[in-house]
Amino acid sequence: MHRSYQPFKPVTNRYLQQRWDQSDYESHRYKVSSALPTVDTSGSRTPAHVTLKLKKLQLQEERLSVIDRDNRLLASKLANIVCSKGLVDHKNQYQSRSLNAPKRSQELLSVSRQNQAIYQRILARQSEYRRRLWLDDWEKTHHRLDAISRYPRELTDKRKLQRKVKFAPEEGSERFSSSSNTSSSDRRDRHRDLKH
Repeated sequence: MHRSYQPFKPVTNRYLQQRWDQSDYESHRYKVSSALPTVDTSGSRTPAHVTLKLKKLQLQEERLSVIDRDNRLLASKLANIVCSKGLVDHKNQYQSRSLNAPKRSQELLSVSRQNQAIYQRILARQSEYRRRLWLDDWEKTHHRLDAISRYPRELTDKRKLQRKVKFAPEEGSERFSSSSNTSSSDRRDRHRDLKH
């Protein structure tokens, strides 16, 4: 009984219902497999001028024509050598030189002259910074700071120097004790001066 087809609804003929359900299911699967998407995600066609690069083809043809012409010239030279009496200079004691070496040296000289002229113009230029004015302005600023501050600048500079001496590496305990005694007496004197 477990192998027989069990329809969802009560039917008179199970065999016919099984065939109908199977055909419905197969048609549904065919429709699903052949369904097209509603959004076209195939992408745009690449233009012909991008796939077929005429300029590149033209350059290749020119290059091939130059190669063919050079091959023909070489073949004619070889034919002349073979037809001659066989006196061939086979030592090849030639110095390799470039065909555009003079032009490159002229360009290098012109560039170096231009660089030298630019360098001379840079050296001849006077500085636009006025250092003396900046220093005077800085001194005025410090004078104003001293005028409006509660403690003068010289006092804080001395304290910084004493702190550096205080934390210097100690060589002997006597020096450290004497410096600590003097620094404490200096602190008392400074404190007394500030109160008065």
